[in-house]
Amino acid sequence: MGTHSRVALVTGAAQGIGAAVARALADSASIAALDVNEEGLAALVTDLRARGCQASAWRADVSDSAAVEAVVERVEREQGPIDILVNVAGVLRVAPVVSLSDADWATTFAVNTHGVFHMSRAVARRMVPRRTGVIVTVGSNASSVPRMQMAAYAASKAASSMFTKCLGLELAQHGIRCNVVSPGSTDTAMQRALWADEHGAQAVIEGSPEAFRVGIPLRRIANPADIAEAVRFLVSEGARHITMHDLCVDGGATLGA
Repeated sequence: MGTHSRVALVTGAAQGIGAAVARALADSASIAALDVNEEGLAALVTDLRARGCQASAWRADVSDSAAVEAVVERVEREQGPIDILVNVAGVLRVAPVVSLSDADWATTFAVNTHGVFHMSRAVARRMVPRRTGVIVTVGSNASSVPRMQMAAYAASKAASSMFTKCLGLELAQHGIRCNVVSPGSTDTAMQRALWADEHGAQAVIEGSPEAFRVGIPLRRIANPADIAEAVRFLVSEGARHITMHDLCVDGGATLGA
C-alpha cells in the first residue's frame, strides 16, 4: 500500500472498535494509534505494517490534557499533519445511580467526555490554519435512549456527542467536518463483560422487558468492522457535505429514537 499522504489519529486503538477503525482507514491513510494499552497497540501496529501501512503507536491517557497536547505535537512533527481524528477511547462503569461511586462517575467522564474534548481541541487547533480535516467521535446509542445501570456512560456519551456537534458548527467556516457514529451493542471486550453467560449475545438480541430494553430488529450483534465502515464513510470525500451528523449503527435497537 505504501505511504499515504493523509494521517489518521485513532484513540482507543488497541482493541475493539478502535482497532477496527485503524484497520479500516489503513488503506487510505497512515495511522497514528493511541491508547494506554501498549501491548495491544504493538500488536495492531505490527499487523498494519505487515499490510504495508505506515503506522505508529502512541501511549497516552486521553483524560490527561497535557499528555494529549504533547502527543499530538509529536505526531504532527514526526508523522505529519493530522487530517483525521477518530475519538474511540472509552470506559464503561455499570451500576445503579444510588450505588454509583464518585470515582466511577469521574472516571467515566474523564475518558469519555473530557478525553474527547482534549483530543478534539488539540487537533482542531492545528487543523484550523490548514482549513482542512475531519473529526469523528464514536458515541453510543445510549446517548438517545436511557439504559438501566448505565447513567454515567449514557450521560458521558451524550455530552461528547453534543460537544462534537458544537465543534462542527464552530469549525464549519474552516472547512472542517465533525460527526458522530453511535454504535449499539457491538461484539467487543466491553460488551462481553456485560454478558452473564455464553448466551449473552442472544439475550441482547432478544431484549429485556424488565430492563425496558428492546431487542435488535436485525437479529444480530454488530461486529467492530460494522462501526468502522461507518467511520470510513464519514471521513471520506463521499461524505464531504455531511457535518454535525449522528449516524446510529445499532441494527434498529433504539427504533430510530
